[in-house]
Amino acid sequence: MTPAELTGRARSHIVALPAAAGALHHHVVTPFQGLQRAAAGAGFQLEAVSSFRDFDRQLLIWNRKFNGEMPLYDAAGVKLDTAQLSPAERVTAILSWSALPGASRHHWGTDLDLIDAGTPPGRRAALVTAEFAPGGPFAAVSAWLEEHAARFGFFRPFRGQRSGVQPEAWHYSFAPVAEIARRQLTCEILAGALEDAPMAGKSAALSRLEELHARYVSAIDWP
Repeated sequence: MTPAELTGRARSHIVALPAAAGALHHHVVTPFQGLQRAAAGAGFQLEAVSSFRDFDRQLLIWNRKFNGEMPLYDAAGVKLDTAQLSPAERVTAILSWSALPGASRHHWGTDLDLIDAGTPPGRRAALVTAEFAPGGPFAAVSAWLEEHAARFGFFRPFRGQRSGVQPEAWHYSFAPVAEIARRQLTCEILAGALEDAPMAGKSAALSRLEELHARYVSAIDWP
């Protein structure tokens, strides 16, 4: 991918699909459709509630969280008082759950947040751990994906083991393309994407960008 594609500032690698699949890297379309068909055969209506996300959308999420317009949570999921946090503390809190603009795996079109849209029909997913844990509304599809997603090239990059990102049972990534992109997205490319961005807390992030890149971008929970 080009630096612009890696950082969500271009979508030349992206194909728009029906709502249930969103928009994906052109090499991910066929594998994901195969995963959807297999899920349907098992009784699940597999839907991507988030797929490709561009730089500007990630920047909006970041700025709203940094400025206290969206809630911040600690690693245990406890809500934090944003006003009481230093800029550096806000950066760390955000990165436990959301990527830096330019560093989201969703920029690549390889990563999706998956639910069973038929359980129950019309449910709006909050994408929290309890929904995918035993007894939760998406526990069954989560268990099915754990067993079958790898056959189609998909894996969970965030399991709370190597990466600083908290476990996300809903987040699946297409390994053959995503792994190439992960290695291509260097700290230098990320710094270039952020240089002129109107990003809240930018100085606090840039001052430790190598550390953040290593912990939240390079480090994943590889199968």
